[in-house]
Amino acid sequence: MIKAASRLAFALFGLSPGFAQAADARHPVVIELFQSQGCSSCPPANANLIRFAERPDALALNFAVDYWDNLGWKDTFAKPEFTARQWAYAKAMGHADVYTPQIVVNGRAAGVGADDGEMADLARRFDRRPGGPDLSIDPAGAAIGAGSAPPEGADVWLVRYQPGVLEVAVRRGENAGRDLPHANVVRQLVLLGHWSGAAERLSLPPAPSAGLAQAVLLQGAAAGPILAAATSNVAP
Repeated sequence: MIKAASRLAFALFGLSPGFAQAADARHPVVIELFQSQGCSSCPPANANLIRFAERPDALALNFAVDYWDNLGWKDTFAKPEFTARQWAYAKAMGHADVYTPQIVVNGRAAGVGADDGEMADLARRFDRRPGGPDLSIDPAGAAIGAGSAPPEGADVWLVRYQPGVLEVAVRRGENAGRDLPHANVVRQLVLLGHWSGAAERLSLPPAPSAGLAQAVLLQGAAAGPILAAATSNVAP
């Protein structure tokens, strides 16, 4: 059974925070929030993500999961592939279940995200280490430089999201009667390919709609640590 309740303690992905590299606009810290409009514990985490999304050194992504959809309100942004991503993190981190809200920082540490300051603390402590390959994205493709890949290689993910803040009027469920703001709502998640250390360029599929921002994540296979991240202008 899926447990969709807030947890008071965060779980670490077996990595030490020492000697971390500070994030900047070209090497953003990646914060992934897994949440649902039907979860009464999620609005504080959404509010924290909205503030974090304003940082120039951050890539804040909002993934709406679908396992709350049969509890009174169907999330307007949820997709099963977003739930699958959260489950992949749970498996990689040795967790038996998933919950909302949950944040994952650089694929290295997980927390609730509802407590003020927790996102910033995890972002500071679990920033990516030096040594990731060069990574860039433009409207046509993603380019990865040569580098040292993990033994199992790395996955290349394309994320397309709605930039800015969207408000949703929730009419039923735990948040009935509330207008809930969401930042950087993910609309599309695509596995572009696998990287084994050689320089390569991968083409992008057509965008599902106009006006979406794009990001590419280079991540250890099977929901491992994020090695590099890059963003581009709004997709055509």
